[in-house]
Amino acid sequence: MASGYLEILRARYAVRLLAGTLVGRLPNATAAIAIVLFVRAEGGSYSLAGALAAVYGVANAVGQPVLGRLVDLYGQPRVQLPAAVLSGAAMAVFAWAGTGPVVVAYAAVAGAGLFTPPLEGGLRALWPSVLRKEGQVHTAYAMDAVAQEVMFTAGPLLVTLCVSLWSAQAALLVLNVIGVLGALSVVLSPPSRAWRSAPREAHWLGALRSPGLLALLGAFLFVGVALGSITVAAVPYADEHGGDAVYGWLMAALGLGALMGGAGYGARQWAGDPARRLRLLVALLAVCYLPLTLMPGTAGMVLLAALAGVFLAPAIACAFVLVDRHAPPGTVTEAFSWLVTTITVGASVGTGLTGPVVEAGGALWGFAVPGAAGTVSLLVLTATGRVLAAPAGQAVVAASSENDPNRAVEPRFSSGDRA
Repeated sequence: MASGYLEILRARYAVRLLAGTLVGRLPNATAAIAIVLFVRAEGGSYSLAGALAAVYGVANAVGQPVLGRLVDLYGQPRVQLPAAVLSGAAMAVFAWAGTGPVVVAYAAVAGAGLFTPPLEGGLRALWPSVLRKEGQVHTAYAMDAVAQEVMFTAGPLLVTLCVSLWSAQAALLVLNVIGVLGALSVVLSPPSRAWRSAPREAHWLGALRSPGLLALLGAFLFVGVALGSITVAAVPYADEHGGDAVYGWLMAALGLGALMGGAGYGARQWAGDPARRLRLLVALLAVCYLPLTLMPGTAGMVLLAALAGVFLAPAIACAFVLVDRHAPPGTVTEAFSWLVTTITVGASVGTGLTGPVVEAGGALWGFAVPGAAGTVSLLVLTATGRVLAAPAGQAVVAASSENDPNRAVEPRFSSGDRA
């Protein structure tokens, strides 16, 4: 299993790009908990903390595809680094100003979310130029999905460690400085500086003019709903079975399941149509959500939470392949950013939807939401099966341009990115 990942990590710049991207995304991964802890340390209410975290999330969802389009137009260093600096500066304003001037607090967190650099989409755009082989790129997508689970598990621990050692204000400042350094490591790398998007057709819809991409976004909106609903449904269950510690174990088990599933999925090469494979993975994802409604004791529930996460990372990794395949030329970073945004929006919808469901029917009905959302996602993929089928002329030969003085041509991945 490890050989495929080691082959990726041995590639020149692969470790630097993966590590830099993960470190650069730490402020985004930890923003919600860092904002909540800081507001509470400042004496603010939970309502204010939740509202500020929500503003950050909405601004982030808006900014990712916009910045992704700018990356496709102007390159990574000219967009990613200024965005990281602006986002970090806005969060520093929030950390120093506090919650006293509420308008300033809202403006600062909105700016931090809006200017969060699209490092995630940028990394996926770089993989084809770093690895060259399509099979290796698919493995890298799976490794990327696994690394995300590690980050989202370790990130909150880093926040709480900073808070316990220093303060909530220090946690905001330190994590954002680290994030800027991570972005700097990525954009100063030769692959990032050399990367150019394929020539693009001017169109105001950008990546969204692709029917295949729209189908994927429609399906993964409901995957996001499922993820958001579990985080809410687990709260009343934990309250009845041991409190915050149980909730932490359930969320950790969900991430561990995704990590294990993604590691297994990326350890082999997959033949056949990725659209058909994605339908199978999402079907398994939906099926594995259903046992959560059994709500056994704590140990059993932790195991079921791990099972619920097993097919998440493989489904996301497979979706990456299809996003690259269906992104119009010159829009690959924007297309990946749209997928990130869609899952984020779906998670927000899931948390908002499941709250009233839990209040009306308890944890049982709350845990029914992810299964229903997963089923709807599968229905969307099934209904759009023809649209998601591999487009004609997929294995095109893309000509190099400004980075290849010989104008050589080589078989390339569909993103058309240049190394």
